[in-house]
Amino acid sequence: MNWRDARSWAASWEWGDAPAWAAFVLAAIALWISIRAQKDGRRSANAAVDSVEEARLSRLASEKSAAVAAETLADQRREAAERRAAEEEASRPRVDLRVEYRSGSVFLLTNHGAARAQTIRTAEVYPAMTTWPEDLSLGENESHRFMMMGDMAHHVPAMIKVVWDGQDAPVSLRVPRNSA
Repeated sequence: MNWRDARSWAASWEWGDAPAWAAFVLAAIALWISIRAQKDGRRSANAAVDSVEEARLSRLASEKSAAVAAETLADQRREAAERRAAEEEASRPRVDLRVEYRSGSVFLLTNHGAARAQTIRTAEVYPAMTTWPEDLSLGENESHRFMMMGDMAHHVPAMIKVVWDGQDAPVSLRVPRNSA
């Protein structure tokens, strides 16, 4: 097509055709804008969905973190309480009973500890032992004199087991041998 043909074609337009073509162009532009807006809307909706999912994951992570922090704090408090209890137990005055030989058949039960031993009693029956009261209590550095006499049937034991108030498990005390 040459220049003259193009002029004749353009000249053949009527004013009624120009508004129709302008409307067509505007409609095409509007369609293009609408398609772009729809794509942007989809992207925006997808971004919103992704944002909601990220917020949910962030909430779950923060809940986990809070649970771990609470658990760690509880562990630290428990360990501190156990440490305090152990320190209190270590610094608590103790009973330290010992059997000492005096002479012949005479022995002493002495409390070398700082705590008082209330209601000291033997955990077993010792036939060689005599003079052991039922309500024996010893304070710090206090002693009780008792006798153990062995014979052919009942020897003086090498150990005696005793218990007292607050000490339910028997404690073995070594009985020293006389030097004679």
